[in-house]
Amino acid sequence: MSVEMNKELVRRFYEAIQQENYEALKDFCHKDFVFYPQVDTPFLGAEGLIESEKKNFDAFPGFKMPIKTMVAEGNQVAVYFVFEGTHTGIPFAGISATGKHVKFALMTLLRIKDGKITEKRAHADVNHIIRQISA
Repeated sequence: MSVEMNKELVRRFYEAIQQENYEALKDFCHKDFVFYPQVDTPFLGAEGLIESEKKNFDAFPGFKMPIKTMVAEGNQVAVYFVFEGTHTGIPFAGISATGKHVKFALMTLLRIKDGKITEKRAHADVNHIIRQISA
């Protein structure tokens, strides 16, 4: 796939996340997909991704996560977002819904193989989120 095709695949993947269409994520994920929300914490398969992401995003129903910058080279795509949401859903990091608005930066690096996403690595400062909902 071309770099532009990889970027379009990633753009559609994140549109599905923002629409909270978790079932659609399975179509974007390679059979060998691995998600690393932290350096050494892998979640295997599309099911692992959905399990991990859904519990975080369900804490902030109606969240927005527009792509601010996307850079691609070869089979990798890096994405920078600014996440915004209000903590009105399920508990986040053990903290019950506070109704507080959060805004934080999020970066991901995705690897593409055979026209599907085979790896996602995400980096966000969870303590920054906790400080915002605890303040």
